[in-house]
Amino acid sequence: DAPLKPRILPASRRRVSTPHLICNSQRVPGSEEDAQPGYHRNDVDAVTARKRGQKSPQPVPLPPSGRCSVVPGSPAVAAAAMAASTAAGKQRIPKVAKVKNKAPAEVQITAEQLLREAKERELELLPPPPQQKITDEEELNDYKLRKRKTFEDNIRKNRTVISNWIKYAQWEESLKEIQRARSIYERALDVDYRNITLWLKYAEMEMKNRQVNHARNIWDRAITTLPRVNQFWYKYTYMEEMLGNIAGARQVFERWMEWRPEEQAWHSYINFELRYKENWIKYARFEEKHGYFAHARKVYERAVEFFGDEHMDEHLYVAFAKFEENQKEFERVRVIYKYALDRISKQEAQELFKNYTIFEKKFGDRRGIEDIIVSKRRFQYEEEVKANPHNYDAWFDYLRLVESDAEAETVREVYERAIANVPPVQEKRHWKRYIYLWINYALYEELEAKDPERTRQVYQASLELIPHKKFTFAKMWLLYAQFEIRQKNLPFARRALGTSIGKCPKNKLFKGYIELELQLREFDRCRKLYEKFLEFGPENCTSWIKFAELETILGDIERARAIYELAISQPRLDMPEVLWKSYIDFEIEQEETERTRNLYRRLLQRTQHVKVWISFAQFELSSGKEGSLAKCRQIYEEANKTMRNCEEKEERLMLLESWRSFEDEFGTVSDKERVDKLMPEKVKKRRRVQADDGSDAGWEEYYDYIFPEDAANQPNLKLLAMAKLWKKQQQEKEAGEQDPDTDTAEREAGPSCSY
Repeated sequence: DAPLKPRILPASRRRVSTPHLICNSQRVPGSEEDAQPGYHRNDVDAVTARKRGQKSPQPVPLPPSGRCSVVPGSPAVAAAAMAASTAAGKQRIPKVAKVKNKAPAEVQITAEQLLREAKERELELLPPPPQQKITDEEELNDYKLRKRKTFEDNIRKNRTVISNWIKYAQWEESLKEIQRARSIYERALDVDYRNITLWLKYAEMEMKNRQVNHARNIWDRAITTLPRVNQFWYKYTYMEEMLGNIAGARQVFERWMEWRPEEQAWHSYINFELRYKENWIKYARFEEKHGYFAHARKVYERAVEFFGDEHMDEHLYVAFAKFEENQKEFERVRVIYKYALDRISKQEAQELFKNYTIFEKKFGDRRGIEDIIVSKRRFQYEEEVKANPHNYDAWFDYLRLVESDAEAETVREVYERAIANVPPVQEKRHWKRYIYLWINYALYEELEAKDPERTRQVYQASLELIPHKKFTFAKMWLLYAQFEIRQKNLPFARRALGTSIGKCPKNKLFKGYIELELQLREFDRCRKLYEKFLEFGPENCTSWIKFAELETILGDIERARAIYELAISQPRLDMPEVLWKSYIDFEIEQEETERTRNLYRRLLQRTQHVKVWISFAQFELSSGKEGSLAKCRQIYEEANKTMRNCEEKEERLMLLESWRSFEDEFGTVSDKERVDKLMPEKVKKRRRVQADDGSDAGWEEYYDYIFPEDAANQPNLKLLAMAKLWKKQQQEKEAGEQDPDTDTAEREAGPSCSY
């Protein structure tokens, strides 16, 4: 649908209204002119002036009545009309009214309000042109005719405005009138052939409509006419490359380079050649095909030199190697492959590795095949550590590979690269894997390279790197000390361990240092180290026990006993039960029965645990002295009385079971019965269960123990037992009533059985 626009009529059909001068004799009676004889008022001007709020224009004087100064239709009519209109225009100029009252109005109108009202009323918006619907071919042809006439008129008015030509051509193109559009572009080029936009639009039209040969013709004319416009060359080469005409694109580039363009054009040509490296290979194969082997080798060498190390391609080197392989130059093939593998990344060298492996299998020995496999794995590890330098597992695998088949300098280089990747965060969990790189490095220098001085430097550098104020690694200090001992540098080892205890004391460091001095039989140093150790961690029961055992081994019993006394007097201990057991075992070994008994009593003052009572009773039993059974039984009775108020009924049951086993072995029948009467009754009960949020989660069953001593003190429990007994009797009675035959048979069988 095209918008409907007003038609322009020919000049012959137009109605032209010419102002006429009316004579007095021709005035219409009763008109305004009669009311004011001698004057003529322009009604249109009067209406316009009244709309604008101005005064009406002054009347124009006419000639005296009875005469006509100008005859209508004569040549003087136009001049008279012009003079009258000029005079009327001068009279129409409104006079500026004098403002008498200069006081501000009551209602003030701001500029913002005026803009808002204008926006609301949309005074500046023009209504869209009416839409025209074209229903048949005749209307379409009429529309085309009008549009073409409009474009031609615009071009005729100003031929140098190229935008009119382009709009005209694009409109013809939208109607698929390609020939007309081409004609318009050609006419425009005749007007201004130096206009760059015109050439671009012309060529784009041809490419858009798949007119390839026409587009080539236009680009060729453009670069011939305006060779210094780089945009033409870029578009032309891009079109040829997109069409797959590589030779044509190269030819255009060569023509362009003859004009010595700027640097960017040369870079574009280089990038183009980099995208199509196979042309060098084709050139070399052409020379090889015709027997010019030396020329083919020179072509490959020129290609390698041209692309350099930055733009290497594995296909070029594979082709070069295969050429040398065909010429039986196996050493040159091996050199080419190794040169390429050293400079091409692993991701881009898959085909290269494959061909190199095939070559070695065909013409190489076992050593060569192993070398290529190792090289392949090495490239894989290199890519992994480049992608993530803090992947220490990849470094470990890489180092293991290098150590198996590489020189010492190469291994050291890889180790230096690995340890250079220090964890970015000073947290021990990030350093645990990293520190093993240093450990492996030191062990390699000591065991494989046999370089103790370099090993010492590795240990010292690692210890300087670790932030000891935040955390440390006792393993590193101990390995360094052991290394110095192996080198027979005992002062260095002691200095290292002393420094570690001073900087960052840890249990493992103290234990390692003490173990070292024990092996050297330096007991005085061990005592000092234990004292420092216990000052550092007085809650460590193991340290107290080891210190006391050392004194026991050395035969200083009183010193060992004093150490135990100091240990159990500490306000806080990590494993007090182990310490007390060790102290009691120590006194038992020394056959100090009374001291052991006192220790048990002191321990029972601190805790009433059932195991302590059982151990105490077994100690009295194992003492082997007179009255040991009575003392053991007395301890069980005392423990039972003490644990009556204990809430843990399982522990009380454990005590009674231990007591019963004692009576079974050493007691009389009355003693056994007495203990059996103390054994509890196992009862199944139910209790309500609550969920974590406090809601009711139902009921659960559990077993409870009712001791006879507790039941005697609680009447409710005795009543409960009687109720259970009555219920049992009722159930037996009901069972007998339901099965009378069974009762009769039992009565009949009773006398015979008794007889």
